[in-house]
Amino acid sequence: MSFNLKKTIKYRLLFSLLLPLFTHSLLAVDIRNIYDAVDIAGKQRMFTQRMLKDYAMVGMKNSFGNADEDLNNTISEFDDHLHALHDYTKNSEIKKSIQQVEEIWLPIKKVLEAPSSKNEVLKLQENLELLLSATNNTTELFAKETGKESGKVVDISGRQRMLSQRMASLYMLKVWGVDDDKFKEKMKNSMQLFKSSLEELKKSEFNTDEINKLLTKVERSFMFFEVMNKSSNVFIPSLIYKKSNDILKNMNKITQCYVDECK
Repeated sequence: MSFNLKKTIKYRLLFSLLLPLFTHSLLAVDIRNIYDAVDIAGKQRMFTQRMLKDYAMVGMKNSFGNADEDLNNTISEFDDHLHALHDYTKNSEIKKSIQQVEEIWLPIKKVLEAPSSKNEVLKLQENLELLLSATNNTTELFAKETGKESGKVVDISGRQRMLSQRMASLYMLKVWGVDDDKFKEKMKNSMQLFKSSLEELKKSEFNTDEINKLLTKVERSFMFFEVMNKSSNVFIPSLIYKKSNDILKNMNKITQCYVDECK
C-alpha cells in the first residue's frame, strides 16, 4: 500500500469520526438570553402536539406534508431543545422542571419511534397531555424569570404555536376514527383560548407593523379551523394540516419578533 493511499484512508477515518460532532454543533440550539429560553421552551409545548398530529397522519397513511419525516425531525428537535434548555439555565427550580419533562418524554419517544398504531394512540395522547403540562410549566418558569411583562407576551405568542398543532392533532384523531368523549371539549377549549389570545396579542404594546400583518394572516388561517370543526361529515385533513403549519410558521415569526423587541 502506498504512502498516499494510507494517508487518504487515515483522513477518511478521521473525518467519519468527527462528522457526528460537526453535525451536532450545526444542529445545536443557540440560547443567547432569557427571551430565547422562553421561546425555545415554548416550542417544546408545540412539539408535543405536532408529534401527535404527525403520528395520526402516518397512521391514516396520509402522505401529505411528509408527516413521517416531520415526525422523526420533531423527535430529534425535542431532544436537542431539551438538552439546550438544561445546559442554559442555572435556576435549580427550572432544572428540576426540565428533569421532570425528560422523565415523561423518554417512554413517549419509544412509542413515537415505533409504527403508528390506532390501539396505542389514546394512551399516547394522554401521555402527551402530561408532557404538554410539564413543558408548559418549564416555559412559564422561564417567562417568570424575565421579571417583565414582555416575557408574558413571548409566552402567549409561543403558546399559539402549540394551540395550532393541538387543534390540528385533535382534528386528525377525529378523522382517523379515534373516539374519546373528552376530545370535543378539548377542541372547544383550545379554539376559545386561541381566539382570546389572538385578540390579546393584537392589543400588545410591543406590536410592530410586521407583527400586525402576520397576526392578520394567522386570523385568516384560523377561520378554516372554525369552519371545518363545525362540519360533521366533510373531512379535509390535508387542508387542516397545511393551515396548522401556516399558523405555526407565522406565529414562529411573530414570537421571534417579540423576542427581538423585548431584548
